[in-house]
Amino acid sequence: MTAAIAPILPETIALAADILGDGGLIAMPTETVYGLAADAANAEAVARIYEAKGRPRFNPLIAHVSSWAMAEQEAEFSPLARQCAEAFWPGALTLVLPAKPGGQVSDLARAGLDTIAIRWPAHYAATALITAFGRPLVAPSANLSGHVSPTRADHVMADLGDRIDLVLDGGPCQVGMESTIIGVDGDELVLLRPGGIPTELIAEKTGRPVRVHTPDDAINAPGQIKSHYAPKARLRLNVSAPEPGEGYLAFGADNPGGLNLSPSGDLVEAATKLFAMLRALDARYERIAVAPIPEDGLGEAINDRLKRAAYREGDGAA
Repeated sequence: MTAAIAPILPETIALAADILGDGGLIAMPTETVYGLAADAANAEAVARIYEAKGRPRFNPLIAHVSSWAMAEQEAEFSPLARQCAEAFWPGALTLVLPAKPGGQVSDLARAGLDTIAIRWPAHYAATALITAFGRPLVAPSANLSGHVSPTRADHVMADLGDRIDLVLDGGPCQVGMESTIIGVDGDELVLLRPGGIPTELIAEKTGRPVRVHTPDDAINAPGQIKSHYAPKARLRLNVSAPEPGEGYLAFGADNPGGLNLSPSGDLVEAATKLFAMLRALDARYERIAVAPIPEDGLGEAINDRLKRAAYREGDGAA
């Protein structure tokens, strides 16, 4: 059965909460991307997320909360972790923290780890749904695992329309990029995944440098698999013009055709358009060439997504 698409209304929030209570799956808008939500305490519902997405079970899910009280029931907050959360919550920051004994988030959602990835989203619909439901929701991106992340309700329907129960349509996502994931290791902040909040802004707000997670470390947060966010088309990165038969994803004023993430060179604009434009090109081409993207600011996260999209097992480094 194909999922229904519903506008954000008090009655549809209540309907979604009822479906979640019965172990169902809901696609909900957040400020980052659309999330595929399930009751974090219900291991069967969490398993349905893995099944619907085809997601590797060692890749943990982010628990979404709507209050400090809910967050503190699930995670241990050190003074540094609290400082970081207070600077950016609600917002596009996920923290990986020690899981609190007696928390409700299931072991399956945490991929068997003794840590929990936790976020308080800023989107009014996500917050309303979590509050109405009364406990955390796990909500990875609402797409097939490895596919381009969804920033509109129709993106969700294209991947998961026949696998879930309801899509709450909140329009295009404002940030259009997954959350930044930060681990707190004693007195040190560790970047586990670039995302919607630039690393340098986190360092500025906390007064602490942010160390980058090394590729050889164990996977302890979402988004650390090499091949991720991947379209069907093969990608070539950092090229100035497409070859015959290639789609082109441009950036900046010099545009030899194709789609342009930002003619003005605005990385925030580029982040909001990245996944939608990758999807549009993927529907038309078997190969996609991508213009060079600066590494500063949100360019760090954009390039991270593009490298994962370009990676193919057996190719070596993308």
